Amino acid sequence: MSIETKIRVLLVEDEPALSMIIKDTLEKRDFCVDCAPNGEQGLQVFFKLKPDIVVADIMMPKMDGFSMTQLIRQSDKHTPILFLSAKSKTEDVVQGFETGGNDYLKKPFGMEELIIRIKSLLNRVQSEEPKQTIYRIGEYTFDSLQQKLTYRTHSETLSHREAGILERLCINQNNILENKSVLLDLWGDDSFFNTRSLHVFIVKIRKKLSHDSNVEIINIRGIGYKMILK
Repeated sequence: MSIETKIRVLLVEDEPALSMIIKDTLEKRDFCVDCAPNGEQGLQVFFKLKPDIVVADIMMPKMDGFSMTQLIRQSDKHTPILFLSAKSKTEDVVQGFETGGNDYLKKPFGMEELIIRIKSLLNRVQSEEPKQTIYRIGEYTFDSLQQKLTYRTHSETLSHREAGILERLCINQNNILENKSVLLDLWGDDSFFNTRSLHVFIVKIRKKLSHDSNVEIINIRGIGYKMILK
C-alpha cells in the first residue's frame, strides 16, 4: 500500500517513549504517522499536512490538547480528534468534547483499543451522508452544519458534542432519543461513565433552549430523552 492510500494520523504527544511506541505500532499496521511534541507544533503540522485523524494528549507544554482542538475547530469541524489522557473525571471528559473532540481514551490503554477507536471514528466520518442542516425549534433556529443556535437576533456557537446531540434530538422531535443510540453514535460505547457525560450535555442544552418555554427536553428514565414542543 502506498503512503497516499494510507490513513494519515497526526499524533500529538509530549512523552517521547509513548509517542514512539504508538508510532511504531500504527506504522506496522499500515498507518502513516506524523508526530508533534506539543499542541503548538501539532497545530502547525495539522494545517500543513491535513491528516485523516488527530490523536492528541491533553496535558502538554506550550499548548494543551484542548486549546489546540479549539483552534482547529475554528476552521475544520470534521476531522476526527481522539484525546489521550490520564484525566478521567466527568468534567474533564465533558470539556474534551466541548472543545471539539470526538472520542476520549484513558491512559493506560491497549494498542488494539486505540486502533479500533481510530478506525471507528474514521468509519463514522465516511458514512455521514448529506442531510438537513437547518432546524426550527420553537423560536430557535439551529444550523447543525455551522453549529449555531439562534434565538431571535442572538446567535451562539455550540460545542461539537452539543451540536451532535441537539441535531439528534431535532431529528427525533416528539419521539424518544434512546441513550444507547446516541452514545454508540457519538461516543462509540454506552458505558455508565459516558451516560453521565451525556446527561451533563443535556443539562447544558436545556439551559440554552430555556428562552422559549414551549421547548422542553424531558428525561425518560432509564431509556433516553425526548424533545417536545408544547
